[in-house]
Amino acid sequence: MNRFDFTPYRRSTVGFDRLFDLLENASRAGGGDNYPPFNIERRGDDAFRITLAVAGFKPADLDITAQQNLLVIQGRKGEEPQEGQFLHVGIAQRGFERRFELADFVRVENANLEDGLLVIDLVREVPDAMKPKKVSIGTQKSLSVVDAAPHSEAA
Repeated sequence: MNRFDFTPYRRSTVGFDRLFDLLENASRAGGGDNYPPFNIERRGDDAFRITLAVAGFKPADLDITAQQNLLVIQGRKGEEPQEGQFLHVGIAQRGFERRFELADFVRVENANLEDGLLVIDLVREVPDAMKPKKVSIGTQKSLSVVDAAPHSEAA
């Protein structure tokens, strides 16, 4: 059993409990079901895409729930009468539930089902109140949001 002990890190850090819990839960659930297969793609600094292979599922069979820091995707196949006698069934017809832990301020932008692929676009939107602010020394000026690109000020 591969288990990493986070105790020394927990003793010397403050506020990272959620991260350590996430890592421990992921290591416990790592050997689980791999259905349906999926990709996670970074599409920019603050844009991500999750693609799930859900062949045979219709939009009505899929349920996507976004909660704070959690994305849950469920698929449920309705009982359809099957004609004929199957000699081999290799196409999965079972339901599934796939969970993705999301970072703070990540939200679902949209979801599309096309050609058997469920594509979910995610975007990270940090509120202005959480962005770094430039603090002026010795003045009564208000704080201003720091730009991502460095700029020079004339003295």
